[in-house]
Amino acid sequence: MTIQEAQNKVDEWIKTYGVRYFSELTNMTILTEEVGELARIMARTYGDQSFKKSDLDGNLADEMADILWVLMCLANQTGVNLTEAFENNLAKKTLRDKDRHKQNSKLK
Repeated sequence: MTIQEAQNKVDEWIKTYGVRYFSELTNMTILTEEVGELARIMARTYGDQSFKKSDLDGNLADEMADILWVLMCLANQTGVNLTEAFENNLAKKTLRDKDRHKQNSKLK
C-alpha cells in the first residue's frame, strides 16, 4: 500500500464509520497522546523503566499504527499529500546531511 492509498483508506473509513473528522486541534492532541503511549512502551522495553501491570498490554506496532492513523487524518484535513511531503523532506535531508553523519565521530 502506498502512502496515498493509506491516506485514502483513512478518509474512506472516516466517512463510512467515523461520521466526520475530529477537529484539527483535537487530532493534534490525540497525536500527542499516541506518541506518549509509544514513548511509554519504548521507555519500558528499551529504557531503564520497569513495566507496571497496566503496561503489559502495550503493543509497539499498534501504537506506531495509531500514530500513522492520526497523522494521516491531520494530513487529509489540512490538504497535505504525505507522499510529496515525505519525498521533499527526504531530498532536503539528503542535501543538508549527505556528509554530516559520515563525518560525525560519535557515529563511528
